[in-house]
Amino acid sequence: MAEPVEVTERASVVRADNPGIMTLEGTNTWILREPGARRSVVVDPGPDDPAHLDAVLAAAGEVGLVLYTHHHGDHTDAFDTMRERTGAPARAVTDRFCADAMPLTDGEELEVDGLRLVVLLTPGHTRDSACLRLADEPTVLTGDTVLGRGTTVVAHPDGQLGPYLDSLAQLRQLVEEGCCDRILPGHGPVVDDPGAVLDHYLDHREERLDQVRAAVAAGHDTPREVVEHVYADVDPVLWDAAELSVRAQLEYLQQS
Repeated sequence: MAEPVEVTERASVVRADNPGIMTLEGTNTWILREPGARRSVVVDPGPDDPAHLDAVLAAAGEVGLVLYTHHHGDHTDAFDTMRERTGAPARAVTDRFCADAMPLTDGEELEVDGLRLVVLLTPGHTRDSACLRLADEPTVLTGDTVLGRGTTVVAHPDGQLGPYLDSLAQLRQLVEEGCCDRILPGHGPVVDDPGAVLDHYLDHREERLDQVRAAVAAGHDTPREVVEHVYADVDPVLWDAAELSVRAQLEYLQQS
């Protein structure tokens, strides 16, 4: 059973035992609590794994609210079990992962026993992606919008590149405003240099778009042909995911 790791005075993480190509070392379940407070907030309980949930709830104590950054199963599969075990209200951008509470709205401030969170709707990785900013420290939870290592897949049709670029720019602005010195991602290690990472994400997307434009100009007509040309240096096991990303890129270029 994974042990919780304290990252800031308000945030601890328990990593789920579900490593993989898309989940890196596993899903990060974040436990947030104002210092000295009774109740906690759990973000992305993750897989419906009894050992993982035992560890999360042992660290969380009384849970006042459960939040979901987006609908992917490696973040939400424990939805029903968390309801049964905690009775806490649950909130997400979509109704499907809400219980006894309304969907999240952009700019909304949440408060649980003194812990204050600001909701940022950040579509792109999925249509229902959201980030959470801790109001009393320069920390942002990003779900899968920004990972602790590597870059995020924007998989067509749920993933959309235009909104994703806007979401990255929104996060970059938070860095400029001094509101984000640290990113707590849904997978991978904590990001302590968010400005540099976000710049890399934005540069990487522009480079890929240039490569896709060049591939199309060279006569590669189908998404698969573009993948084989642009992602030739990437392990072919990732090509199916890359094809979904290319479809999102092609859609973006057609709309630009």
